[in-house]
Amino acid sequence: MTTVLVSGFERYGATPVNPAQGVAEALDGTELDGAAIVGLVAPSRWFDCIDVVTEAINRTAPQLVLMLGEYGGRSMITVERIAQNLNDSARYGVADNSGRILEGDLTDPDGPVAYWSTLPLRAMVLAMRAAGIPADISDAPGTLMCNHLMYGVLRHVATHGLAPRTGWLHLPHLPEVAALDINLGAPSMSLATSTAGVRVAISAALRHADDVPDHVHSRLQI
Repeated sequence: MTTVLVSGFERYGATPVNPAQGVAEALDGTELDGAAIVGLVAPSRWFDCIDVVTEAINRTAPQLVLMLGEYGGRSMITVERIAQNLNDSARYGVADNSGRILEGDLTDPDGPVAYWSTLPLRAMVLAMRAAGIPADISDAPGTLMCNHLMYGVLRHVATHGLAPRTGWLHLPHLPEVAALDINLGAPSMSLATSTAGVRVAISAALRHADDVPDHVHSRLQI
């Protein structure tokens, strides 16, 4: 049976509940379109998160790897196009869960500037929109731990000649997080909707080895 690995970050920074962890836990042990989904909670610690996810890839030999994180301020599920070899959490005053802050550090000093996602981005976004779930493509993964993990895993897959198509989905705040005083006015999405969206995205990725030629009309994303 085909295996899909879905990782989701645990609580991080000012977010007391991470939707990525909730989705990964909800999907763990389920099946979709003949594929077994393995859900994994990734530690919110620089470099350790890469080790945990790459070990799971080596252990489960998945055909598809979807990594999830939260992007506060976004109103849609966003599929990231690119991951960059740069970490800067100091500018936001954000430490990882061990208290570590990076500023201008590279994920891999010997690595290229960036890696492209190998997921069928347009197919996934169009499938989510058809299912009534707001979604878009993003070209701005940030310089925090989500971008860091995406880059590290794409580099691992590329340098070891591994098979899985790999990429990243960012999720909006959960409603209870958007309701906090520090986040008032921020958009949100329920865990049920985020989970349904990720399921639709996985199904589209399994169906499309190559991306669809259809255009995806977008608005400017932060």
